[in-house]
Amino acid sequence: MTHLPRAMLIDMDDTILSAYGRPEIAWHNVAKEFAAEFGPYTSQQVAAAVLDSARKFWSVAGAEWRMKLDEARRLTVSNGFAALAADGHTLTEDLAVRLANRFTAYREEEMFVFPGAHDAIDELKARGVKLALVTNGAAGSQRAKIERFALSDRFDHIQIEGEHGFGKPEERAYLHAMEALGVTAPDTWMVGDNLEWEVVAPQRLGIYAIWIDVHGDGLPPGSAVKPDRIIRSLTELLPSARG
Repeated sequence: MTHLPRAMLIDMDDTILSAYGRPEIAWHNVAKEFAAEFGPYTSQQVAAAVLDSARKFWSVAGAEWRMKLDEARRLTVSNGFAALAADGHTLTEDLAVRLANRFTAYREEEMFVFPGAHDAIDELKARGVKLALVTNGAAGSQRAKIERFALSDRFDHIQIEGEHGFGKPEERAYLHAMEALGVTAPDTWMVGDNLEWEVVAPQRLGIYAIWIDVHGDGLPPGSAVKPDRIIRSLTELLPSARG
């Protein structure tokens, strides 16, 4: 790829920021902190139950739950505890709340900007590319990340699901961002880590869709999704980059 588009729509979480990736590592680390309170269960057993509960919850949860992440986490921990209780030992609701709240705090503590991301965004802007940050999630938490990690001045348009009332993969999320930048689909690239939100939906609109695979895991086995390009880092978007 030797040229740049007129505009890019860039995702935030797990694209610019390490925010939600590898939940299994986070849950296991947090569970270890509470190991003494789990009775007959090991922290590994509790973490596995919570992860299974979370997968089931998010596989059917509606978009409204992205606005209520704290509540969703407390619910998934409670459901995980309920599954464990089938073995005869019940973990308390108070413990579920404290574990879920600690997970939220842990995520905040561990969050960071991926190496080179700031510089890559700044270089794209310097080269005249119009930039929109397009992120799902609640207004308060997402805006706090944008300010905390110095992103607001780096983009020509900031679009948060909770502030606008719509988000990816709704068509209007992409259409609105392009309208704000004054561009059309053939002028635009979408970059992000979610195959549905940042590849499938944008491609339907004629947007060039780049999947960022920060961990190098590759496409899921049997995936029918075909990104126009796969990168490991935003730095690869620059024409001088080799990757």
